[in-house]
Parts: sequence; structure tokens; C-alpha cells
Amino acid sequence: MDIRLTSLSDPALSGFDTVIDTRSPLEYAEDHLPGAINLPVLSDEERAQVGTIYKQVSPFDARKLGGAMVAANAARHIAGPLAGLGGGWRPLVYCWRGGQRSGAFAGILSQIGWRVGRLEGGYKAWRALVVARVAAPVAAPVLVLDGNTGSAKTEILARLAARGHQVVDLEGLANHRGSLFGAMPGGQPSQKRFESRLAMALEALDPARPLLVEAESSRIGDLNLPRGIWQAITAAPRIRLAVPVEARAAYTARAYAETCADPEAVARIVGLLRPLHPADRIEGWLRMIDVADWGGLAEGLMRDHYDPRYEKHRARHDDGRGPVVALDGLEDLEAAASAVEAVLVGLDPARPAPVARPAASGGDI
Repeated sequence: MDIRLTSLSDPALSGFDTVIDTRSPLEYAEDHLPGAINLPVLSDEERAQVGTIYKQVSPFDARKLGGAMVAANAARHIAGPLAGLGGGWRPLVYCWRGGQRSGAFAGILSQIGWRVGRLEGGYKAWRALVVARVAAPVAAPVLVLDGNTGSAKTEILARLAARGHQVVDLEGLANHRGSLFGAMPGGQPSQKRFESRLAMALEALDPARPLLVEAESSRIGDLNLPRGIWQAITAAPRIRLAVPVEARAAYTARAYAETCADPEAVARIVGLLRPLHPADRIEGWLRMIDVADWGGLAEGLMRDHYDPRYEKHRARHDDGRGPVVALDGLEDLEAAASAVEAVLVGLDPARPAPVARPAASGGDI
């Protein structure tokens, strides 16, 4: 039974117990349907071998070899991860275009007696839905939480999400904190995987409620923000956090403690800034690394590198009419979130608020 999806949240998906991606492990790792497991009918090496024979010998010989490989791999999956499943189990299988690989596996599973669905158009059809979602205008009215580096925007948004506000954590989806020092354990997903994660988050939004996102550039680490969310960020009204540089530096030294545990890596990153700064400034930062003056390093980077660039970026995307939340420190993030929440109550997300509303607080980001 072929299944045609009309949206990322198509109810048809809920009718299956397991979604099976029959593509090779490398294809699966790049991106896959949410929750899908990988039962490849051809390994990466086998797929390459079949492709070579297809081009250099003949399609017939390639299909003959591929058929034998698919049968052997299908037998291994049935005797392995599928061995304990009963007759009522309902799988949905797919490959790149819903063709030979998924068709072969689905046929074997159907012969056993399982009611098997096959995704029409395969991953390619799913990918088309993802691309359409991330390119489209964001349905919910967007509000941007802005603030210079070290203002604890991500942590404040997490606390607002826990209080029931509608939030999309772009840096969480990208697994990167959005700066030269922002690499996270596990590395970043592929661009396609990031877009799939973002598409699912956008699909789940309530269009009647404001959506809070963090101010970002057009790239988070190595990943590009898709057109829909980027246009929404640049056009949205902003709430700006105003935090003294000393407090931001102290927070950053705490938040990046794992990064600071590798001084050589920090020094290498600082070295990348040589084309942008005088030699004596770079040397000063490197000396701070040598003596583990992480607060001083963070403050120096903010004053001379990050803050000037933030101001240039803000001048392009912020009309200056949005409210400002002034925080004296960042030791109490719940209080900081409450200060932002107080501004949200009276803010119309359809247009920037004409009067700034400062609030005092502290926060630990």
C-alpha cells in the first residue's frame, strides 16, 4: 500500500508502528524522517559497487547483484531486529524515491504477512515538503529576543518555553551556540537534517500565538538559516536585553567552562581573528589564555570584537523602537525571564512597540 503525504504532520504517518529507512547508512545519517530507524538493504559499500557495475558493465548485471545483496540484508534484518515482532506490526518503508530498494523490502515483509505501507516518492517527496515549509513565511507572529553576546538569550528563552511560551530554539536545532567558540559536543547536523528539524518545529506552531526566537545572523556555525525564518527574524519586532559587559563576561566564562578546559583550542580560535585586529590586541588575548583569565578574555572579546559587530548587525535589522529589558547582572535567570515576560504582556507582535520598557533583574545564564 503506497502512502502519499500531503504535509509533514499528515495523519497517515500515525497509522504505522515503525518507519523504516531502507537507504544506506550515509544517506540516513544525512537526513531521514523523524523517528525512522535505518534497516539498509544495501550498505554504503554495496550501493557504490552496484552503481559502478550499472555504469561500467550493464543495468542487468547491477540489478542481479543488487537483488542478491538486498535479499541477504533483508534476511539479516528479519532474523535480527524484526525477529520479535508479531503479525499485527505495521511498518512504513521508504528509500530515496520509493522505488526499487523500498519496494523489494516491502514485498518481502508483505509475503511474511505484515501489512506494509510504502512512502510514495520516498525521501525525495518528504524533502520537498521540508523545503516548502522552511521557505514559506512563518505562520505565527515572530518576536526576536536580542542582546549582545553573553546576554543569556538562549537560557532565558528556555525558561520562557518552560512557562508555556511558544519558542523555537534555533541554536539547539543547529547544535551550535552561534559564535567562533560555539561548537557543541557531537558536532552540527547536516544542512538537510537541520532543515528537517526546523520544519517539524514550524509545523507544530500555533499560528495564533507569538513565536519567540533568538536574534541570529544568517548562519549558525556552518548552517544557513532557511529563507522563511531568516526573513521573519529580520522583519520582526525586537526585545533587547541590555546587560553590562562585566556581567556578560562573567556569565560567558561560566557558560563556556568546557571550552576553556582546552586552552590550546581557544588559542587557535583567537588566532583566527588576526586579520581583524591589531597584533598587540591578539597577543594580549593570548596572554589571558596563558594565565586562564577567562573573564578578562571574554570581556576583551566583547568590547573589541563582538559588540561592535553586533551594533552593525543591529543597525541593519532593528529600528530601535522595541522595548529594552535592562538587567544589572545574570545571576538569577528566572528573574531575567520574568522581566522579559512582563514586557511580552503588553507587546503587540504585529508591530514594534513605540515605548521602551526597561526592567531591573539579575540572571544566571
